[in-house]
Amino acid sequence: MSPNRPAFQPTSTQHARPRPELVAHRGAARERPENTLAAFAIALDQRADAIELDVHCTADGVVVVHHDPVPHGVYPDGRRERGPIAELRYVELSTLRIVGEAIPTLRDVLALVGDRATVYVEIKGAGIERAVVDAVRGSSAQCAIHSFDHEAVNRVRALAPEIPRGLLFERGDTESMLRSMERHDARDLWPAAALIDAALIEAAHRAGKRVIAWTVNDTSLASTLAAAGVDALCTDDVPLIADALRGPAIR
Repeated sequence: MSPNRPAFQPTSTQHARPRPELVAHRGAARERPENTLAAFAIALDQRADAIELDVHCTADGVVVVHHDPVPHGVYPDGRRERGPIAELRYVELSTLRIVGEAIPTLRDVLALVGDRATVYVEIKGAGIERAVVDAVRGSSAQCAIHSFDHEAVNRVRALAPEIPRGLLFERGDTESMLRSMERHDARDLWPAAALIDAALIEAAHRAGKRVIAWTVNDTSLASTLAAAGVDALCTDDVPLIADALRGPAIR
């Protein structure tokens, strides 16, 4: 996820808008290893409005928070890899350390967050929707589920229509993305920042959808997107973006 400047700039006729939600991408990943309890705890201390994380499921059905299907870390015996998460039992995976941090379960992260922030759960593993839904339903945290796998989002809808859903896009135009949003009955549109322009935001809002831009680490880009009315900014640096948006009212 790399930031690119969208092909628009705010105009003097735009009205003041509320600050978009600031979403900590995999926690405070510049301070601690991404997708770990330590990274999420720091993001909460930085007053992120939300955290975004990735999930897989172990061979014995435990939903864990990690980006890659094969974990990269060190086991107690010094070995670095023992296969994909989907083929490991949690008792073994739990001994892995990434720069001293364990791979957390989704339930542990939701317990840590509680009511302090929204949790956006990105499904990475295949066929794990029911386990993810069960973990979310077992928590009091405010959650939404999203994925690049739009059929996985459909399966979440069938299992738990009450949980808000989102679709991730690396490419596409306004019309095709909004068609997908309607077809899959998703609330949150997650386009790469380079795909976003004012027309997309306006069309999404007319359709009752929210727009969450990823991954925005440039202050000028963040200000431009905020001025255009984006609903949320997913970033690796919440304090940096918060400071950039804390100046004069966004217009």
